Amino acid sequence: MNKIDRIILFYPVHPVNFSTTTSLQFAVPFAKVLDMKRENMTELPKAYDAKSVESNWYKFWEDNGFFKADPNSSKPPYCIVIPPPNITGVLHMGHALGNTLNDILIRWKRMCGYETLWVPGTDHAGIATQTVVERHLMKTMGKRRGDFKREEFLSHVWDWKEKNENRILNQLRRLGCSCDWSRLRFTMDEGNNHAVRVMFKKLFDDGLIFRGDYLVNWDPVTQTAVADDEVEYEERESSLWFFKYPLKDGTGYTRIATTRPETMLGDTAVAVNPNDPLFSGLIGKTVMLPIMDREIPVIADERVDPEFGTGMVKVTPAHDPNDYEMGFAHDLPFINIMTPDGKINENGGGYEGLTMLEAREAVAKEMDSLGLLEKVEPYVHRVGISYRSKATIEPYLSKQWFVKMSYFAPKLRSAIQEERVSLIPSSWQNTYFHWIDNLRDWCISRQLWWGHRIPIWYKKDNPERMICYDGEGVPEEVEQAPDDWEQDPDVLDTWFSSALWPFAALGWPEKTPELQRFYPNSTMITGHDILFFWVARMIMMGEYVFDTPPFPEVYLHSLIFGKSYWRKLPDGGVEYIPEEERVEFDEGNKAVPEDITSKWEKMSKSKGNILDPIKIIDQYGTDAIRMALCASASQTWEIDLDRRRFEEFKNFANKIWNGARFVFMNLDEGDPLTAEQFSEGLDEKILTLEDRWILSVLNRTAQTVNDNLETYNFDQAAINAYDFFWKEFCSYYVEIAKPALFGKTGTPEERKNKQKLLVIVLCQAIRLIHPMAIFITEELFQKLKQRLEGVKVVPNVDPYTSEAVKALMSPACIVAPYPKVTRKSDINASINNAFCLVGKVVYTIRNIRGEMKIPPGTATEVHIIGKEGSNNFDMVRKNHKIIEALVRTRGIEVHTQKPEMGFASTGIVEDLSIMIPMPKELTKQEITRLEKEKERLTKQLEKVHTQLANENFISKAPEHLIEKQRALQSQTEKEFLEVVEKLKILSTHSKP
Repeated sequence: MNKIDRIILFYPVHPVNFSTTTSLQFAVPFAKVLDMKRENMTELPKAYDAKSVESNWYKFWEDNGFFKADPNSSKPPYCIVIPPPNITGVLHMGHALGNTLNDILIRWKRMCGYETLWVPGTDHAGIATQTVVERHLMKTMGKRRGDFKREEFLSHVWDWKEKNENRILNQLRRLGCSCDWSRLRFTMDEGNNHAVRVMFKKLFDDGLIFRGDYLVNWDPVTQTAVADDEVEYEERESSLWFFKYPLKDGTGYTRIATTRPETMLGDTAVAVNPNDPLFSGLIGKTVMLPIMDREIPVIADERVDPEFGTGMVKVTPAHDPNDYEMGFAHDLPFINIMTPDGKINENGGGYEGLTMLEAREAVAKEMDSLGLLEKVEPYVHRVGISYRSKATIEPYLSKQWFVKMSYFAPKLRSAIQEERVSLIPSSWQNTYFHWIDNLRDWCISRQLWWGHRIPIWYKKDNPERMICYDGEGVPEEVEQAPDDWEQDPDVLDTWFSSALWPFAALGWPEKTPELQRFYPNSTMITGHDILFFWVARMIMMGEYVFDTPPFPEVYLHSLIFGKSYWRKLPDGGVEYIPEEERVEFDEGNKAVPEDITSKWEKMSKSKGNILDPIKIIDQYGTDAIRMALCASASQTWEIDLDRRRFEEFKNFANKIWNGARFVFMNLDEGDPLTAEQFSEGLDEKILTLEDRWILSVLNRTAQTVNDNLETYNFDQAAINAYDFFWKEFCSYYVEIAKPALFGKTGTPEERKNKQKLLVIVLCQAIRLIHPMAIFITEELFQKLKQRLEGVKVVPNVDPYTSEAVKALMSPACIVAPYPKVTRKSDINASINNAFCLVGKVVYTIRNIRGEMKIPPGTATEVHIIGKEGSNNFDMVRKNHKIIEALVRTRGIEVHTQKPEMGFASTGIVEDLSIMIPMPKELTKQEITRLEKEKERLTKQLEKVHTQLANENFISKAPEHLIEKQRALQSQTEKEFLEVVEKLKILSTHSKP
């Protein structure tokens, strides 16, 4: 007998709808199929254990190739490239949110019949990685970067990358990301390096890349230039110093105000506004710069704000962006006073070697000693901070490479205006256009060793002669005379290579099958904080190379904020509460003391408000974190992520499990449902109101979930699925169906119909939820497949059974067809209205019982009174058994006249009255409660009467307090009379 190695599984899918006959096939190893058929597979344990369920399915999906894309497929393509996480990083909540949303879309589209490709990858993260490795080498070897040759240092970085990259990739697997791991990319792999060289040369040849001495944003910690977009700003309390600069002719002083005394060492002018009459006589005069004893002119320039300080400003062209412009306009000298590591250089005279802050204090002190410091005022101003190192940014004159952004601005604008790219939410458009209106040339060179080295070679004896080369190795001219040439030592900004990611990750500049099939990508999901760093530049490069944006839509998700807790210290500072104590507060296990304040803030280790997604997965399960993030993903600026959200969706996973467990139990109880019976379909002639209602809701939910996923309303999609399964299915339909399933009501045929409906609804529900909660749904899908093994397509069967059978013939939930509207005509308004009325009646009955303090286990009579001929009355009379299944009653009686009864509470639902008499066994208990309430109200009335009879209180108390007591008196008297009346009725009712 031949060994069975592999089974070919065929099943129908629906790229557009369920009527297609297209089939997919998967070669599933036979051993894997056997693994799925575990002993007692359809017997669900009482409690859901996320860890045991989640441990197997990811490997099953990956081993069977469900994540892999086929560029030659005839199915419509759907492609996402992952926002590549840094190789230095670990999974944080921002990653978890973005990748959960990406995976939801990929799984949804895969189930909808698309050929899906989700390209995974990691980012080399130039500054971040180099900094981490430098620290690592200092800690382990006691060496700095400068102690190594360049290639030797880079070999250490590559080693570090190989050892650490898998950490975050494995964390993405734990999150359930269904990436095509066979196409894993790295932003510095050979293919991306080639793409970067080709792009650089193309821009260079087109005159869109240039090199020059410019004032750049300098990070003195990492000692490199950073782009404008990489500078964050924060308000800081500082000082405004008022100095006097003496005029050369000895006739007086110019008075200037500055926030940066240290930069006066590089001053080359004093400037005034030409329209300011106060200083018109000073224009053209010469000033003696104190300390440096340098002659500098007084110039007139409209850039000067006459309202700032004294109306006069010092001009330091090499260290201030505004002054830089004035320096060019007035042909002033540019004096650089700073070293790359943020210290005063040789141009700073006696201050050489001091840090900029040390020099600030020293210069101010010397000016004071010279009698040239007039005053110092407190001042709050915006300070630039490096996005990467958090160091204070210094404007610095340096030779750098730039991209000419004025060429790209029109296309960047038109891409949004002409809707070639849609920003979602659209509220980000104004921010985007504001950025374009203020675009400056993009500084792309970085003074680092780790990164894509700039592919430019200079002639040593003539640096103005250069070669740009995009091939492998070195240019031929350099190879022939290597000693005559040197390559630019700088590397490119990390965002330069990232801007090529949507097409470089697909193989560009080669014309690969993937590029031809999956470019442009289908969408881009990323945080709104990198709209300019990354999204705009991807649009720019896509338009430049292909004349087509890299994606038609960009969903900018919110930033995640965590709750931080702190207490004020005696010195005015604050002390943040550590994680262990914060978790106690978050979970409600410990009351927050009065001296502790809480606030939603951007997650930060120092604030102790970080939520580690891996710890959350360990505690609550992957499906809980995915559902919680999805349900929180509203189209807003921030998400205040409460730990209780995870508990909520852990409970939801338990609800799914218990709901499925009920279904399986009732397929086997009494007369078990066989696969053959299920395949024969529903008997639609005997469908009850609740049956037609659940099918109506099922169709409506499928429609709304699909619509919300299509429009990136992830939170609404999650809520739709949650409400359907928990409320409509479990709380209503299952409860209503129980009497028929247990053989207490209805016929055997109706019971069989309900068994089939349980399968249909469960099969659709778990597929509907699957993109969001992936593991529990796959587990239940496989168990349902096993329980109904042998289902087959039967001609002319109802569409619900047909759809479920096709789904159950799929090898896995991940590739089963996603639910759509099965039959639009079944979304029936009259049925929904009828059930809406049932819901109101049930809600009112439960409210009355609650007000009467009737225990949940105590049955009561329920009387419903209405008018003969009323639609509502007829509906209730016809379907009162549905209501009886949902509330604890001794039976429901309907009347056209109010019946005689003792003490009863009444509720109104539209034109119906609902009356519930107090059960006799509870009357004594209620009398005792009301007697106590009467006693309490009597004491309260006496107290209020006494206070209002007190002339001293009436004459001295504020009017609002007197009115408050009078209102209390009135309300208490009303409540007292109600209690007395209830006691009177109950006393009569309790007599035999």
